[in-house]
Amino acid sequence: VQLQASGGGLVQAGGSLRLACAASGRTFPSNAMAWFRQAPGKVREFVAALSRRVTYYAASVKGRFTISIDNAKKMAFLQMNSLKPEDTAVYFCAADESIHPGHITATRQWDYWGQGTLVTVSS
Repeated sequence: VQLQASGGGLVQAGGSLRLACAASGRTFPSNAMAWFRQAPGKVREFVAALSRRVTYYAASVKGRFTISIDNAKKMAFLQMNSLKPEDTAVYFCAADESIHPGHITATRQWDYWGQGTLVTVSS
């Protein structure tokens, strides 16, 4: 499975962006999809996940970001509203055939990764 993230860009604080993650390959691991981000000089951190129809969000984005999956299009999305300068980072999509809910936020538990798309939020 190959993942391709897109949709990043430059936006002012308070604005919105929608990231997309396109999957290619024989199967679409839609059982679990996630978004992580990595700011300059920081470790990669969990943002949001959707696994077996249950959504998970980092506290810092809850209420502002929404993760969704379109199985027919083999795509996952991250709608980001009310963006803040601290949301600036490279955003990565990840996928897995099956992941334990207790491991959702752990980067090492996800099998497939996209290349990342840069989101810059100006103040």
